[in-house]
Amino acid sequence: MNCWKIDYYETSSGRTPVKEFIDKLAEKPQAKVYNTLELLTEFGPRLGLPHAKKVKSTPLWELRVLGEKSLRFFYIAKVGKSFLLLHGFTKKRQKTPKKEIKTALKRLRDYESRN
Repeated sequence: MNCWKIDYYETSSGRTPVKEFIDKLAEKPQAKVYNTLELLTEFGPRLGLPHAKKVKSTPLWELRVLGEKSLRFFYIAKVGKSFLLLHGFTKKRQKTPKKEIKTALKRLRDYESRN
């Protein structure tokens, strides 16, 4: 199978905030995250709702992990059949907080300036 690859955003100091966020989750939500990431690698950009959705007016996509905790991950598609996970958070309200989108965009700019 021709799968996509998942990359994690890395800070200039070598931290991977998305990986750290996932590692702190309890076992069940963590398993859901990895199952949803598996779907993303399998279906790539064709993965649609309810799992993936374009974020309006940005280059970002939102990966939605449904369960008792609503988890969200912002990512972009990169050249070479890979996705870059930029930011993950627990969604508590109907509307995605602007600060979460800003964090992802800031990390994207940082990534682009270093690569």
